[in-house]
Amino acid sequence: MFDFVFDIIDNIRACFTNNISLGALVGTYWFLFIVEFPRYYLLEFIITTYHLFTRRSREKKQAVARMKLYIENPLITILAPGKNEGKNIYKLVRSLNEQTYRNYEIIIVDDGSDDETPLICGDLKKAGYIDEYLRLGVRGGKASAANYGIHYARGKYVVHLDADSSLDRDALEKILIPFYYDSRIKAVGGCVKVRNAGETVCTSMQAIEYLKTIQVGRIVTNTLGIYHIISGAFGAFDRKVLHQIGMWDIGPGLDGDITQKIRKAGHKVYFAHDAICMTNVPTKWHVLFKQRQRWSKSLIRFRLRKHMDILLPHKHFSFLNFISNTENLLYDCVFNYAWFFYIITLMFTHTDRLLEVFVVGYMIRYVFSLIAFGVIMMVSERANEEKNLLPYLFLNTFYTGYFLRLTRLLAHTKELFFFSSYKDPWNPRKTSDIAQVEGI
Repeated sequence: MFDFVFDIIDNIRACFTNNISLGALVGTYWFLFIVEFPRYYLLEFIITTYHLFTRRSREKKQAVARMKLYIENPLITILAPGKNEGKNIYKLVRSLNEQTYRNYEIIIVDDGSDDETPLICGDLKKAGYIDEYLRLGVRGGKASAANYGIHYARGKYVVHLDADSSLDRDALEKILIPFYYDSRIKAVGGCVKVRNAGETVCTSMQAIEYLKTIQVGRIVTNTLGIYHIISGAFGAFDRKVLHQIGMWDIGPGLDGDITQKIRKAGHKVYFAHDAICMTNVPTKWHVLFKQRQRWSKSLIRFRLRKHMDILLPHKHFSFLNFISNTENLLYDCVFNYAWFFYIITLMFTHTDRLLEVFVVGYMIRYVFSLIAFGVIMMVSERANEEKNLLPYLFLNTFYTGYFLRLTRLLAHTKELFFFSSYKDPWNPRKTSDIAQVEGI
């Protein structure tokens, strides 16, 4: 496969660079070949191939764990906190009603909604479709709503869902099975995919991104033991462990933060790649920009500040936790700044042929995107649907290579120097003020 790739790159070199040496080509695009290719393409291909070769042994292990799950048949709490989500609640409940695993209770926590959520949820509770409807009269933020709901939860495991999510019929069962692989596993993340992928170019690009970074990326980090983020849209937790670690803390990036807290407490986390949750993503670029600013700030606030102790030797030091956080900080933050200076250097050292440099760089990235899409198709359970995203790959360089990088760079800089996440309207100001005083 990679001989084919290098043949393509060699042809690009011949067509656009007057047959300069391959060494000179790598020297010009060192960031792509030395930083990005080994981690995001070569490693993912190797680990995904290993994942496919070991499928048979995993299926046997899964069958045993599934039997243990149904023998115990524990009560599960489905927890869906949110504000102004009334229009989505019925679709969520209907999705849950079709699940293969049936022993669950549903708790909806209304975080100070001013839409028709109280009326809709009141009717659903009367009809027996949900077990608890809890309303906070004053908005406290998603963490506050989730923590409030936990106090009413009776299930052995708590499945946290976004209210606009919908699940494949076996998703609940498949996110519970890993708890029966190993008693040390206390939290399991599901695989989140984009439901409105074909709505706009913006949603199509996010659909490709989710496939690469969540379905493939988390298979890789899970296999290596450095899985570090259980999505807030679909994650399962041992209820007793949630109480033990103090549940969710206020702020953006709640999912990454609580995953780190569970790992630091000495427990294992797991990614269930086949537990599929579908969710809607922003359809407009300015809304996506705001969302990703918020997500990116959480890396600095939680990983670099709050959980800095993971990087330092202490009595609870774990090498895998150290690698997990180090890899995340390097590739999502430090190398972003390196990329920025790399681009500036390219502009100043190749002023006489900037268009050529840009075109060749674009072609190399496009080849890498084709490799990544091939890996996605290797593991996708709905490849026939997702192959329709292939025509959008020609935009991937602009989306991941420039839009997302610049968005992260701006967010990290604002959070590093101005602590701007505490001013984000996503959380009520009063809760953010308290969180800043307490350093969380």
